[in-house]
Formats: sequence, structure tokens, C-alpha cells
Amino acid sequence: QKPPAGELFVDHVSHFVRDLGAAARACEALGLKVTPVSVQQTAEGPIGASNRCVMLEEGYIELLSPTHDTPPARRMRALMARHQGVHLACFGTPDAEGEHRRLAAHGFAPQPMLQLERRVPGGKAKFRVVRCAPEKMPEGRVQFVQQLTPEHLWKPADVNPLRLDEVFVVAEDPAASAARWGEFAALLPRADGKCIRLETARGSVVIGVRKVLKEMLGDAPPAPAIAGYSLRCSHPKAQAERCKEAGIAVRKIGKRYAAQLPAAIGGVFLFG
Repeated sequence: QKPPAGELFVDHVSHFVRDLGAAARACEALGLKVTPVSVQQTAEGPIGASNRCVMLEEGYIELLSPTHDTPPARRMRALMARHQGVHLACFGTPDAEGEHRRLAAHGFAPQPMLQLERRVPGGKAKFRVVRCAPEKMPEGRVQFVQQLTPEHLWKPADVNPLRLDEVFVVAEDPAASAARWGEFAALLPRADGKCIRLETARGSVVIGVRKVLKEMLGDAPPAPAIAGYSLRCSHPKAQAERCKEAGIAVRKIGKRYAAQLPAAIGGVFLFG
């Protein structure tokens, strides 16, 4: 789960949710294992959010809820007021300090690097997080993480047989947005049909206008936003049936399925 030197992974995406319990139950109805509640903290105390996670064979899905009155929590609530669903996309890096220096050099005004930790069964998960000034990446909270203790997060008993593959970003001007994302992540954008793709060593970011992403996902919020993500799985038909049994609308789009997630989670994911 840690990229090699000089590479990036798509590490995780986050749904900002109001009720962690309801969001976890909605995931469990889809047959997904969810980790216990964990409070994110720095050495000074809680940063304002608690989470539960759906750990995957590659990456993970985070259910993140503002639980304190802090500036990060207020920023989360402001994003949640725009639409329900995914508001965070995180690149995994082997060098958080290097990313921080690079973002500063390229005018992204990074915030002081965070040394975060949270208690998990059997230990304490620790990681370094790099965030830029919110207005520099208006689609949501776009950041880097250096996983320091992945062995405390990806425990075999918690891992679901899915892999995080793509993050979809809706933009008014995909070329301009892709250039900015490319500079943020040091990735080279390339045309991909009606969209623009930025590939990491594991996973990619796909940027397009709302109309195109609605055709791909079944729904998409207004730009600028993170519209959803895709997962790879071995048995997509079985996953589609599980969604239908849970009362979730599923559409067949090409060789993949699009699931409109319930209100407790929000957003859309593709799987196939």
C-alpha cells in the first residue's frame, strides 16, 4: 500500500457523511466490511473529524464525519452543503515533505504538514498529510498522504475484495482543470475519449464536463466537484445483485455497473 520512490498511488476517497453509523450500515447492506469508529488527532488533540473505513485490496473508502467545531470540520460542513457524496481524493506518496516543498514552489500555498494519528484495533495508525489552500483545488479536499503504519490499517480480516481504480472529477473546463491537477500531482494529462486522464502508478483521475460524467456514472454534481469513483472486482454481477437486494438503483453502463448510493453515503460508484 506504499508507493515506491518517485511514484504515486490513488490512496483513498472520502464520503463526507452526517451519521457514521447510518453510513456504515448502508455499506454493510452491500456486503462490505467496515472498520470501527476512529477519531483523527494531532499531538494537540482532535482535528475535528471521526471516520470509519472500507478497506480494499488496493486503497480504501473512507466515511468521514465532522464531529467537532474546528476549522477543518467547518470546511467539511461547507463542502457537504454543496452536495452529498465524495469530497476528498487522496494521493499516496512515499515523500510527504517533498510534496510539500513542490506544492509551495508551484504556488499551491500548502498548509503546514499534518502529523496525524488515530487509534485502531491493535495499535495506532500514523500518517503525514499535505493539503493545499482550499481555493487552489476547488473540487474538494485534494491531498497527499504518506502512510507510516499501513500494517495497522490493511489487516487481512478487514480487507474487502475490491480495488480502488479511478476518481472522477467534474469541471467546466476539463483542459484547464487537468493542467492544474497535473501540476498539483506532477502527472501528465492525456486525452481519453471525451475526458482527460491522469494516471498514477496505481489508479487514475478522470476529468470531464458534467454532461459526459452523467453519461458515465448516471449522475454527477455541478462543477467543480468530485463526482465519484470506480472499483475493480472479480464478480461485478454478484455485486450488482447485492446492490439491488439492498434497494440501490444499479445501471449497466458498457461493461460496468453504476450504483447510486443511498443518502446516508451519497454519490455514485462504478464497478466492474
